[in-house]
Amino acid sequence: MSASVVLCTYNGVSFLPQLWQSLLAQTRLPEHIVVRDDASRDGTWELLISLRDAGVARGIDVSLARNPVNVGYAKNFERALAGTSGEVLFLCDQDDVWHPDKLATMLAAFEQRPRLSLLHADARLIGADGKDLRCTLFRALEATRKEIGGIHCGRAFDVLLRRNLATGAALAMRRSLLADAMPFPDEWVHDEWLAIVAAATGEVDCLETPLMDYRQHGANQIGAQRRNLAGKWARAGEPRIAYLEWLVRRGNTLLQRLPQLGPCVSPAHIDAVRGKLAHLGYRLGLPVARPRRLWPVLLEALAGRYARYSTGLRAVAYDLLGSG
Repeated sequence: MSASVVLCTYNGVSFLPQLWQSLLAQTRLPEHIVVRDDASRDGTWELLISLRDAGVARGIDVSLARNPVNVGYAKNFERALAGTSGEVLFLCDQDDVWHPDKLATMLAAFEQRPRLSLLHADARLIGADGKDLRCTLFRALEATRKEIGGIHCGRAFDVLLRRNLATGAALAMRRSLLADAMPFPDEWVHDEWLAIVAAATGEVDCLETPLMDYRQHGANQIGAQRRNLAGKWARAGEPRIAYLEWLVRRGNTLLQRLPQLGPCVSPAHIDAVRGKLAHLGYRLGLPVARPRRLWPVLLEALAGRYARYSTGLRAVAYDLLGSG
């Protein structure tokens, strides 16, 4: 089974050499590395040209492409994925460090499970200096045993409909998924979209073993820093309406796409998206005055819809404390 690594870069001179070294140190090398640079201005492109020779020397086909103007990380990944040839595709960030057995471990899972469409793994968080932050990706995301267990038991769509747990740098997928997932909608981040489409059309699972070092620093596009209590309290008090309207747009995009993917999509999945949209509509209709929200929020929570379609008690706190 062939493997392509899909690496997107932007001003990555600081960490790119260490990432590249970790790719070439894999116990099972990829056949193809596709690199797409998003109009870097710090010498990244020149560095990539020099790094390519080391990959070619190891027998890897290295493809380099460069956007004339910056298009953003999601669109850059979409363009890079279109240039792949491997049966299994590994998304890769420029500032991480892969553990030597990452590719081999994940590829073995695809070989053993023909229906597996997408697999994501845990990661160890490190700082800009490479020091262990003593926290894993799943822990930073506060992934619960119920969520992880749901993914293991074939209920990944329900888990991912609530919130995404599949981080791009830590996932791999069958190339066949691209036919259903592309083009990527503007309302979704590429990794979230790939994961939810994979869960709707096939099997998604996760590995609880960290297979890479996920670097956290000031230039992260998204990152995974764990919020403390003060951060959570500040988040709960943020304006609600714009955020909820954005979630509705995402839900409508998903609802429009799923029926186009054929009979492999369960009617239950489509009904679940409709249920989430109804729940979001209910939340959007809550009174502006905070005291008047208490009873309707309580009713929705008792009905189990905050737990099923949103982030449970965190979403309850957001609706009770948020402005608007």
